[in-house]
Amino acid sequence: MSEFTLYSARGTCAQAVHIALLEAGASFDLVLLDLKAQVQRSAAYLALNPKGRVPALRTPQGLLTETPALLVYVAQRFPQAQLAPLEDAFAFARLQAFHSFLASTAHVAHAHGPRAARWSDDVAAQQSMRAKVPQNMRDAFTHIEENYLPAGSDWVMGAAYSVADAYLYTVAGWLEGDGVDIAEFPKVAAHQARMVQRPAVQQALAQMAAAEPLAAL
Repeated sequence: MSEFTLYSARGTCAQAVHIALLEAGASFDLVLLDLKAQVQRSAAYLALNPKGRVPALRTPQGLLTETPALLVYVAQRFPQAQLAPLEDAFAFARLQAFHSFLASTAHVAHAHGPRAARWSDDVAAQQSMRAKVPQNMRDAFTHIEENYLPAGSDWVMGAAYSVADAYLYTVAGWLEGDGVDIAEFPKVAAHQARMVQRPAVQQALAQMAAAEPLAAL
């Protein structure tokens, strides 16, 4: 058994943590959950993670959840991989601010499409929320395009690749399904193109494609 176990699902932000673990050279097992089968709501999974969501990372010290926390944990647990500006308090805070924006704004905007029932039981209200998703995602990525991808730099934090890039790559991957053409955001599109050339990204995509989602734990 590996040191870590990542509980993931296709199409979720767990992909960012998956990429980060590979970039760090971590030894981990991948457990892919079948969300359509509601395995995340099963008694076995809830006993492990009462939130009933992914990602979840089982570590030697216990279970951790929430993508921003997991990305920072991987960066700090494997400092030799240089996946975050750990020695620069201001830059590290900027990385956390970016993670918070993705989690609290972009991810929530996206979730109002497939998971509108979280916010309302009214069918008409759910339809209205879904209709607003493209504009909300467009607004979020306009902010990213203008403020979080420095001109002349390849990565979110500037010259150095970081876990923030894995997170952006993952969330930007939802744009097409949300009715937004990534070509509207040339810097984000260029970032996606750079990301798919990274061996860790290619490996994560291959592992996800090959894994059989579990309908029960």
